[in-house]
Amino acid sequence: MDERAAIVPTLPRLNPTSSYWQDPPHPISTHRTTSELPESVSTIIIGSGITGASIAYNVLDRSDASSVLMLEARTTCSGATGRNGGHTKAASYRAFLDNVRDQGEAEAARIARFEYRNIKAVHAFAREHKIECDSWEGDTVDIIYEVNQWNRARQAVSEMRRILGEEDVAAQYKFYDASETAERFLTDGAVGSVSYEAGSIHAYKFVIGVLGLALTKGLNLQTKTPVLEICRSSGGQSRWTVKTQRGSIEAQRVIMATNGYTAYLYPPVKGIIVPLRGTVAAQRPGSRMPKEGLKTTYSFIYGNGYEYMISRPPGSRYAGDLIIGGCSTKAPEEGLYEWGTTDDTAMDPEIGQYVRDSAANYFGSQWGEDDPDGRIRKQWTGIMGYSSQGFPLVGKAPGEDNLWIAASFQGSGMVLCFLTAKALVTMMDGEDDEGIIDWFPRAFRMSEGRLKDKFRGRLHEKAPMDLELKAGCEAQPVPEERPIRSQGTMPSST
Repeated sequence: MDERAAIVPTLPRLNPTSSYWQDPPHPISTHRTTSELPESVSTIIIGSGITGASIAYNVLDRSDASSVLMLEARTTCSGATGRNGGHTKAASYRAFLDNVRDQGEAEAARIARFEYRNIKAVHAFAREHKIECDSWEGDTVDIIYEVNQWNRARQAVSEMRRILGEEDVAAQYKFYDASETAERFLTDGAVGSVSYEAGSIHAYKFVIGVLGLALTKGLNLQTKTPVLEICRSSGGQSRWTVKTQRGSIEAQRVIMATNGYTAYLYPPVKGIIVPLRGTVAAQRPGSRMPKEGLKTTYSFIYGNGYEYMISRPPGSRYAGDLIIGGCSTKAPEEGLYEWGTTDDTAMDPEIGQYVRDSAANYFGSQWGEDDPDGRIRKQWTGIMGYSSQGFPLVGKAPGEDNLWIAASFQGSGMVLCFLTAKALVTMMDGEDDEGIIDWFPRAFRMSEGRLKDKFRGRLHEKAPMDLELKAGCEAQPVPEERPIRSQGTMPSST
């Protein structure tokens, strides 16, 4: 892993694999607000995904906002946000025990509540601003295939209820045993399952909507403008020069919303923020799958990894399509060679084949025959960013004035980025303590100490083996707290 983590990221590559979400591309995908770059601006935001878009909106929503320039290397929202799996799902219980151990009970609770609040905020924003993005809120289910993972889940939820409180919205989970799981969720061979609140969304359309609002407030968006270097301006140590392939711009402050690519522009995070290539496929469901679509979203959890899957909601284009991703640990060396790469123009053939087969394998006899037009509608890759502690890095670059970062969202951008942007803008405006101290996780903040942490790969996936029950023991389900909600009955913004 040390060798993979030490690879210096490249710029985003031209001609990436074609994402399901970006087909067709939106009219602002190649937008340039002005034909030439301005010579000087107040704020430069690098990156046009959900983080950059949300930062731009929050900056411009303030009454004292001045000139804001957004620079995007490729087309609008062409990075991780526009290439994801469509899930708004926290799975906070999966990391909760580690967070308690490493960060303490209060911070672990703050992280879980933040993740839940972020999901709700994304869908609420889409509703409030009438962004047509197939926003759906309902339940998800984690199908668990190994006993140690099952026991760790039960232990984590028990701790969440103790620390957060039985009635806390972020601690509401429901467990099903093996027979209930097979009957309710059409999957055989599981130890059990756990269901909780989540959602799905067309993230590309959501970001396009947020950027549209920012453009009306005065954002200058410049696509196909890769940033080559950020350096101190000769005009003063607190100002910056941003060099691009189209010229240089002076700025009072610069914000890097560049996720897995950040080390290209900011070398101190080389080996701290490490890219990981993910693979996703959009699949037509098999002939025996429910005609109305699946009632929940899914994850399939096994010993050293998981896959995640949504069913496209009623009323959306290609309603019922299954979007499934993950699978990298099924490759040789648990997909080690996917770390450190920023090449989303290509796809590993073994991982690609596993993704193509995975949904049909999980549903088994419930799948039926493949669609006459073929199982795969589209398959693509994208670049995520992971950190040494498993948390984003958010805040001012250590030792620098007016250089800010919000990156490394651990493949969970839809669960973390939207409110992180609000927190970052609050920090930049000098309202840190009074504005966000109660709700923004301290573990996410940028610091000098975080630049010294050794990268350990993707965290929170493997359950300790001491949680495995003895052979023949049966895990017991947790009593039911609330009903499962289906995609056909939940409110949607479309």
